[in-house]
Amino acid sequence: MTEAPPDVQLVEVDASNWRAVAAVRPHPNQGEFVAPVVYYLCLSHYGGQWHPLAVERDGSILGHVMWAVDDEDGSVWLGGFVIDATAQSAGVGRAAVNAFLERFAEDGQYNIALSVSPENSVARHLYSSIGFVETGEMDDDEIVLRLQSSR
Repeated sequence: MTEAPPDVQLVEVDASNWRAVAAVRPHPNQGEFVAPVVYYLCLSHYGGQWHPLAVERDGSILGHVMWAVDDEDGSVWLGGFVIDATAQSAGVGRAAVNAFLERFAEDGQYNIALSVSPENSVARHLYSSIGFVETGEMDDDEIVLRLQSSR
């Protein structure tokens, strides 16, 4: 019997929760694949392109994700995705990606992109199992995956 996916929602990062978001820490073996969440919060605040969201379940902050729109093709980029080590392996990451897709779907259609380190096999597996496809594009030294059309 499979367990139901956790009830995860994405909420705006604001004065009431930014400290909890900043305290999110990935599993130690993921540190080479993601920046500290504080970096992503600063990038969102000062960079002018990214917008942060907190991953929340039952009032607890379990992660961070940010989004931006590519002006060239209109795709929504998912970035800065970090689930706290204490919440991993419980379906929270998958539920957060699905909540992200629901938030940015237009009439059931998707135009979502992300990039991932070629060595990050766990993330690549998660994204491909949701329907993201490696495109052959590179963003710096990361592989670009896209989810286009309906799932």
